[in-house]
Amino acid sequence: MSKRSVADLKIGERAIIQSFNDQLMSLKLLEMGCLPGAEVCLQCKAPLGDPICLSVSGYCLSMRKSEAATILIEN
Repeated sequence: MSKRSVADLKIGERAIIQSFNDQLMSLKLLEMGCLPGAEVCLQCKAPLGDPICLSVSGYCLSMRKSEAATILIEN
């Protein structure tokens, strides 16, 4: 079974950040508060699906779907 990423979440779905699959992007995401063990919830998507808005660490965070695909999750 392949790992799921934040990009796979449906609106309102929650998950726990497990790890990252892109070392360069992981530093940027860590600085934005996407820490392993943090709960993330998909709040909304733009009309064409990109970008997305996440709730993480008590605030809303907007990012591209390609960036979200590098954040691996566990349910």
